[in-house]
Amino acid sequence: MAQSDLFGAEADSAGQPVDPAQAAAALRAELNEHAHRYYVLDAPIIPDAEYDRLFQALQALEHSHPELITPDSPTQRVLGKVLPGFEPVRHAAPMLSIRTETDTEASGALAFDGRVRRELGLTEADPPVDYAAELKFDGLAINLRYEAGVLVRAATRGDGEVGEDVTQNIRTIGQIPLRLKGCDAPVLEVRGEVYMRRDDFESLNERQRQRGDKTFVNPRNAAAGAVRQLDPAIAAQRPLRFFAYGLGETQGWDVPPTHAGVLDALSAMGFPVCQHRTVAHGATELVAFHERIGAQRDGLPYDIDGVVYKVNRRDLQAQLGFVTREPRWAVAHKYPAQEQVTQVEGIDVQVGRTGKLTPVARLKPVFVGGVTVTNATLHNLFELRRKQVRVGDTVIVRRAGDVIPEVVGRVPGPRPAYVPNFHMPSGCPVCGSTVVRERGEVDHRCSGGLFCAAQRKQALLHFAQRRAMDIEGLGDKLVDQLVQGGLVRTLPELYKLGVARLAVLDRMADKSAANVVAALEKSKTTTLPRFLFGLGIRHVGETTAKDLARHFGSMDRIMDATEAQLLEVKDVGPVVAQSIRTFFDQPHNREVVEQLRAAGVTWPEHEPAALADAASLPLSGKTLVLTGTLPTLSREDAKALIEAAGGKVAGSVSRKTHYVVAGSEAGSKLDKAQELGIPVLDEAGLQALLSHTAG
Repeated sequence: MAQSDLFGAEADSAGQPVDPAQAAAALRAELNEHAHRYYVLDAPIIPDAEYDRLFQALQALEHSHPELITPDSPTQRVLGKVLPGFEPVRHAAPMLSIRTETDTEASGALAFDGRVRRELGLTEADPPVDYAAELKFDGLAINLRYEAGVLVRAATRGDGEVGEDVTQNIRTIGQIPLRLKGCDAPVLEVRGEVYMRRDDFESLNERQRQRGDKTFVNPRNAAAGAVRQLDPAIAAQRPLRFFAYGLGETQGWDVPPTHAGVLDALSAMGFPVCQHRTVAHGATELVAFHERIGAQRDGLPYDIDGVVYKVNRRDLQAQLGFVTREPRWAVAHKYPAQEQVTQVEGIDVQVGRTGKLTPVARLKPVFVGGVTVTNATLHNLFELRRKQVRVGDTVIVRRAGDVIPEVVGRVPGPRPAYVPNFHMPSGCPVCGSTVVRERGEVDHRCSGGLFCAAQRKQALLHFAQRRAMDIEGLGDKLVDQLVQGGLVRTLPELYKLGVARLAVLDRMADKSAANVVAALEKSKTTTLPRFLFGLGIRHVGETTAKDLARHFGSMDRIMDATEAQLLEVKDVGPVVAQSIRTFFDQPHNREVVEQLRAAGVTWPEHEPAALADAASLPLSGKTLVLTGTLPTLSREDAKALIEAAGGKVAGSVSRKTHYVVAGSEAGSKLDKAQELGIPVLDEAGLQALLSHTAG
């Protein structure tokens, strides 16, 4: 039996009592190891559910034996206590800043190497100096104090002499070990950077925007704000991460002789240490590192504003010492800024592939993040108004990595003249369809999904997907070519494509083209729920499409239904009803439906459940199970037909099953049906059953 199987038990399988203290210690060690693999190595070896089981076992053990709770227990990461304020912490070793080299060219690295060599009294005949080169993260510096290997305090830099105690918030960061691996020195202070990845930052801001809450200016501000939350539960919800890069006070630990060795040792203790680092031999390799990281900068998942060079040997660091509280042995070599100031020359509206309208600032060209930026997103009307941005304003623009440039704020100051507030258009700037904003949402959207050129590709892909019209071969790359080449502008034009027009496209031989044309022809025979889902009406998924089809029975009745009538449909609320009504109120959307019918797209219609006695439906109250492959119907088509006829499709055979529909290569479900004496139908039998009225 694995040791984790004993946790929470009073005795093992042999009936021997389990020592709670030993069980808790083993659980802590196992959970800490799994947390290190998950947060630091990104290589978990157990599923989340198993980790949760072990965690709950430790919680139960500590609840029964409170005396077993230790500061390094994984259960202590979120303490939940809201503080009235932060206590000051005086640093045992000052957290000093390093000199910044603002010369972003190779000459910046050459100048630093020249200063170091002069201070060390080296001549051209002496060998090159070794430097530890690493990244300069754009986050918040933190000092972690470990005593006997256990985290006891975390503090911000503050003024370098005195910081703030933020221990309870730092405990929420899974990457930071609560107990060191292989080190129980009396005192070891580890310094590093708390930061937020760009993708996590964008997701956080999107959540803030959807809730109508204030967004964060940049990942650094978001990380710093989270660390300084008085409620650790809020900090725990923010996606914070950590990189270790140095030491503070140490007692009783043999410090490696080089900075690179220190980083290796910290990594072995369980700290995340950035892998983008090297030991550079002299100025030439410093320049190469600066250029290499500069080329990779936009592709990094987090923000950096430069690289850091440190003399690698610690004895040489001591020899070089400090000047005006900055070490002579280190420098930060910057890159071009990712935020700049410019002027708003106009505000336009862009329509995205899903119909979302986004206000975009037209800018006086500005060089930021390595490129010239002329446009920057303002996200939505509410974000624009919160930032109080108007035409003519001077604003801060941010561009980091491959993130779309954005206006992060207005530079305070009087406007030269009155400029009216920006207003969203009532009609789509691309197609003229009605612009709508649903209650409780912040985004404005174009309602002309099938008609709007901006949404053309998304509409085609949605229409062709397997759960809708199931047009095999009509994938992303082919749709790109069809749209960009102007071959397809609306859904009905898909059915005008022939082999000759398709075969001339990239990667489309005659056979491939013929297969697509055949798939298009096959898709013409569909079901009303599939067709309705394929139209891409906002909030109408597969289940809602089935409910609408069953309730109304025909496409015309659905298109003509009032909001009040739509609300009578199962699980259709005001938002969905309004969305459907808005969609079919656009004449061009109704025209697309008629053109698709004219192109030969058909589906069976029936007496609607809203007008007929539900009991008269052929399969009302019946449960069917599908197994094997039917000659002409796909599994989804057969299911749709059964549900439209009032039946239910189950996944397994039981005594409550009324029929089993079996095709070729039917398996154990057929055996089970025969064992229970349940009627078995082939496809023809199913069609016959569907054609009869109940009675």
